[in-house]
Amino acid sequence: MIEARDTGSSQADRQDGGQDFWPEDKPGRESGGKRPGGKLLIYGAAAVAVVIAAVVAGMVLMTGGDDDEAPAGKTGNGKQALPTAYTPDYDGDGMSKIARRAADQRPVTEGEAFTADAKTVKSGKFTFGLAGSQVSGDCKAVTWGQRLQADLARHGCTQIVRGAYVSPDKKYAGQFFLINMENEDGVHQVLRDLDRDSGAGFVLPLTAPGAPAFGSGFSAAYAKTFGHYAVVTWVQRAGGAQPASLNEMIDASLAIEKPADFVWGRFS
Repeated sequence: MIEARDTGSSQADRQDGGQDFWPEDKPGRESGGKRPGGKLLIYGAAAVAVVIAAVVAGMVLMTGGDDDEAPAGKTGNGKQALPTAYTPDYDGDGMSKIARRAADQRPVTEGEAFTADAKTVKSGKFTFGLAGSQVSGDCKAVTWGQRLQADLARHGCTQIVRGAYVSPDKKYAGQFFLINMENEDGVHQVLRDLDRDSGAGFVLPLTAPGAPAFGSGFSAAYAKTFGHYAVVTWVQRAGGAQPASLNEMIDASLAIEKPADFVWGRFS
């Protein structure tokens, strides 16, 4: 697993347990936060270049390397793809009140997640507009991978919320996913499954009119525990070009996380 973290971003300390992805950015120490994660198996710039080249080549083969916009029309499922870099957060600190769906039984609606504030989202220099959204009650229909789908069923997945975002200049694209599980243990299992090294599968990107095709080339995903919800933000430069550093991906992902704000309203 390549851990999707870096050190220069103001939000880089939301990740923990891994070394800097780009060796030239390494400050000489690891940041100390709460987020767990696997150690990076990268020991120098040459190794990084080999790993990136191999993974990006694999992603292009998997997705066909299509950089064109998704076909015009309604939202739908994109191609099977995996993020190049992935960081899960199993903490869920402060979410114990809704750690089980029994305490939060109301289904998530599209209007609840994608409010006016979530249709144009900003973080730092990044701005994204919502190109399309969908709430699916069939968790299998919007995912791929037998093991992931089996775990979703086993741990009581009832909904997957998806949103497709694009920057005004169409140079960046992002995907927002929220997975409604029976309890926090199920969320943790899903976060393990989403690691590309598990081979379990992933959520299919949402296609939407005006949004670039998503998933080919380089991308980074961040998964978090929000009680009995798994929240995933998945971002890339349009077409999958490699970013200058993972700070870029971290900062973009913070904007895409905006729809998850509705979860705080579930505490009342």
